[in-house]
Amino acid sequence: MKSYIPNPVDTSDIILSDDLAMLTEKLAKNAHENWSQLRQKDGWSWGTERDDKLKKHPDLIPYEELSEAEKNYDRTTAIETIKVIISLGYKIIK
Repeated sequence: MKSYIPNPVDTSDIILSDDLAMLTEKLAKNAHENWSQLRQKDGWSWGTERDDKLKKHPDLIPYEELSEAEKNYDRTTAIETIKVIISLGYKIIK
């Protein structure tokens, strides 16, 4: 196995405005909706436990019903995406 050391863009100095912080929740929900849609198109359905062979997954539920831990996974992705956009010099304007 090759050695891999992740090297994401450093966004530790980026502070999101209140508007962008609220946007992250919408992006997190949309990320979950996209993930769910792709899974379902691939033949996955809800199940009490993840089963790759039977294509069952307990997170194929509405975003609002996810545990906070699962929501935080999507939130982190959304937050870091916005921070990278800003750190690369782009502006997000409503």
